[in-house]
Amino acid sequence: MASVMGLPEARETAAQVRVEELREEAERVLAELAKAEAVLERRAIARVQLAEALAAPEPEAEEPPEAASAVARAAVAGSTVPHWQEG
Repeated sequence: MASVMGLPEARETAAQVRVEELREEAERVLAELAKAEAVLERRAIARVQLAEALAAPEPEAEEPPEAASAVARAAVAGSTVPHWQEG
């Protein structure tokens, strides 16, 4: 027969083991939660930045005058270019 003091001690030891297991699991879950929160924060920032970029008016691109004239003078594939003559 088990002693009167042995049974409560065995139960206490089992409870201590269970508490340690749960603490380890809680630490693991908290670490995983911290990683997930960091991912969530980065995604939220990216969404806000994308919304701001899409909402911002596009800056007008100004081409230098020589670039515009070079585009106008460039030959187009398949087009007929007149023969060059001096004068």
